[in-house]
Amino acid sequence: MDLGIKGKWALVGGASKGLGLGCAQALAEAGVNVVMVARGAEALSAAAQAIRQRDGVQVIDIATDITTEQGRNQALAAHSELDIVVTNAGGPPPGDFRDWNREQWLAAIDANMLTPIELIKATVDGMAARGFGRVVNITSGAVKAPIDVLGLSNGARSGLTGFVAGLARQKRLAAHNVTINNLLPGWFDTDRVKKVLAGAAAKSGTSVQQQFDARLGGIPAGRIGTPDEFGQTCAFLCSQHAGYITGQNILMDGGSYPGTF
Repeated sequence: MDLGIKGKWALVGGASKGLGLGCAQALAEAGVNVVMVARGAEALSAAAQAIRQRDGVQVIDIATDITTEQGRNQALAAHSELDIVVTNAGGPPPGDFRDWNREQWLAAIDANMLTPIELIKATVDGMAARGFGRVVNITSGAVKAPIDVLGLSNGARSGLTGFVAGLARQKRLAAHNVTINNLLPGWFDTDRVKKVLAGAAAKSGTSVQQQFDARLGGIPAGRIGTPDEFGQTCAFLCSQHAGYITGQNILMDGGSYPGTF
């Protein structure tokens, strides 16, 4: 399927590996030029070069921390007119809420709520003026079904979800072909999931493999997801064909969530 976005420009956070890289690869495959942002310069440079060689699109890689004001300014300065923004930053560490202090809470909110809001604020009015815009926030399946050891993430990402629910429905955006959606990953083959499993194992006194097997048993699909399929879903939400989808939480979890709604 031609997604109708060839030649457009996208900003993708956390793009050196995992879900962010999956999104950058899928967008580039569709002909989108990509500004890739991540903290690890070596992995980011290698990922960007691989995309350039494979897809022949323009790729700008910026090694910075997008959760800081300076990092966001660097990323946004890379290209003056962004058509697509995929917000993504590493989630806060797992643990017990009794051990978290105010600074840790504020760091989680800053990274996983306020950073996406600042990126949206900086780009959506320009998108509306040009008549096209797509924002996809990579949040978490924990927004729908909270995970006890991810309290920092549960709280911060739920705050972003509430904000997006209102903003996405503003006619000054939706009526000008600007959509804002959240993409909620369940268990995917990423470093983040490995860290969560390690944290849960340490808390319960079990092994990482036992934690993995227990979660796998709760996934009707019988497997964990891949960054590639996540990226393809992201690319569709960014396509010309998805202009009537906005303000939604798209859950990708292999059927794990047991609710009807």
